[in-house]
Amino acid sequence: MKIQILGTGCARCKTLTANAEQAVRDLGLKTEVEKVTEIREIMKFQILMTPGLVIDGKVKAAGRIPSPEEIKQMLLETEGQNNG
Repeated sequence: MKIQILGTGCARCKTLTANAEQAVRDLGLKTEVEKVTEIREIMKFQILMTPGLVIDGKVKAAGRIPSPEEIKQMLLETEGQNNG
């Protein structure tokens, strides 16, 4: 599983990164949270606002900060799709 945070490093992006890292820890996943800060790379995901949350190449949230609980749900759904 690959988790990416799209953003240039603003406070909102840092909060989303912390929430994603918390969700990964809570679920005991062996996954890195990668920060994508290069504007050209962010633009490839076609989001209109940062921060963005991408799981396995799919944009799950943009322009808002999901809570750790919401991110955990997204991770569990993605894991279920990958295993099913």
